[in-house]
Amino acid sequence: MTESAESVDSVEARTIAFVGLGNMGGPMAANLAAAGHRVIGHDLSPDALTAAAARGVVPAASAVEAVADADVVITMLPAGRHVLGLYRDGGLLAAAAPGTLFLDCSTIDVADARAAHKAVAAAGHRGLDAPVSGGVVGAEAGALTFMAGGGAAEFAQAEPLLAVMGKRAVHCGDAGAGQAAKICNNMILGVSMVAVSEAFVLGESLGLTAQALFDVASTASGQCWALTTNCPVPGPVPASPANRGYRPGFAAALMAKDLGLAAGAARATGVDAALGLRAAELYEEFAADGGAERDFSAIVQTIRERSGADVTGTDIT
Repeated sequence: MTESAESVDSVEARTIAFVGLGNMGGPMAANLAAAGHRVIGHDLSPDALTAAAARGVVPAASAVEAVADADVVITMLPAGRHVLGLYRDGGLLAAAAPGTLFLDCSTIDVADARAAHKAVAAAGHRGLDAPVSGGVVGAEAGALTFMAGGGAAEFAQAEPLLAVMGKRAVHCGDAGAGQAAKICNNMILGVSMVAVSEAFVLGESLGLTAQALFDVASTASGQCWALTTNCPVPGPVPASPANRGYRPGFAAALMAKDLGLAAGAARATGVDAALGLRAAELYEEFAADGGAERDFSAIVQTIRERSGADVTGTDIT
């Protein structure tokens, strides 16, 4: 596992193609460039490409152009169909030099990740699925956690780059294991955020201040990341999105996507994941009802609204 970033003097500089320069991919690519790697980037958004170029990424007119001279290809894309589409129909696998390492940091379905691994291997390359946790703040700070699936040799090859972009990388197992770890982790996070939000609304209805409940739960058995780092109500945690109008952070649309992947996996494997399935439903509804671009902790407001007029939440301090 990787605990801290490698210095540029201790890591051989590589030529890296980075496809997908959005809110997560942009700062990840910029951190690689700042560490001394030659990063050639592509994104369908001209604004994203311009922003990345301002931070040291060499812009490419197409994804195929970006990978032509690369030692490593990193993708950060919305869904499995985009990854597989670019690998196959988009020509990335055909355009890359033999033996190129394809590192997919997107969060996608486990089956899609395994299909991507097979396509990469069939084309004569090496693959690793390595989704991330830590959000935009972690991407900017180079403090992400990577969950990797694939061979040990591929993980060792990728590890110095993961150390630049993150504070920790865990090799979770074979192809698709990184994606499996990601959706399981985010199912825990989604369920716990709903539970924390419900507890604050319940406490409010019983006359507790948010600060009093936080002071108890944050040092008792209710302690969790959703409470102590991403507290869903204003006040107790100054850095939480609740104190900046619920600007994400981690957008509710992304939580809905990840919980949808977890729900699909639970159904496919026959796992009785009642809370995970319910959390997926709640976040899907929340995202569809105007919450998509808000931080996922803003679901506390929906819970408050559904709880009736007696629980207004207008003065949580």
